[in-house]
Amino acid sequence: MENKNLGIGSRVKHPDFGIGVVIQVSSEYFEIVFAEHGWRRIRRESDEFEIIDIMEPDLDLVSLEQVESMFIKVLRRFSDIQETVEMADKWSGGKIILEPGRNDLTSKEIPVEAFFHKIVMVRDRLRVMEQRINSSNLSDEEKLNLQQYITRIYGSLTTFNVLFKYKGDQFIGEKIS
Repeated sequence: MENKNLGIGSRVKHPDFGIGVVIQVSSEYFEIVFAEHGWRRIRRESDEFEIIDIMEPDLDLVSLEQVESMFIKVLRRFSDIQETVEMADKWSGGKIILEPGRNDLTSKEIPVEAFFHKIVMVRDRLRVMEQRINSSNLSDEEKLNLQQYITRIYGSLTTFNVLFKYKGDQFIGEKIS
C-alpha cells in the first residue's frame, strides 16, 4: 500500500470484501468495516486494497493499545509485579534434548515448559536489574554503560523468542526503558 497512514474514516476497496471504511487504527492493523462482509482486521503493510478516499490521521489521539503499553512499562519500571507470560501453544508438552558429542555419555531431556520458565525468570531478573540501575545514584555515564550490557544480553536472548506466545513478551535487542 502506498500510504500506510490512513486515518479513521478513510474509504478503501478490497478485491474480496468490497468497499469499506477504516474504523480503528493500531500500530499493526487497520480495522475496517465492509458493507457486504462486516468487520475485518488487515495488516497496515498489506497491499491488498486500494484507497478510495483518505482521511488524515489524528496525530494527537492515543489508542487503547498505546495506553496499555504505557501502563505496562510504568508497572514494570516501578514495581516488582511479575506478569504471567504464556508459552506458544506449539511447544506445550514438548521436550528439549541435549545430545552430547561423545558416545559414552547419555543425553539429557528437559521439558520445554521448565526451560521456558527459566528463560522468563532470566528476563524478569534482567528487568529488575535494569530498574535498579535506572534508580541508582550512579552517574549517567555509568548507567549508560550498564544499560549497554543489558541491551547486549537482551540481544543474545532473542534466540528464545520462538518460545513466547505473544510478541510483546519477547526479548528485544535494543534499549528498553
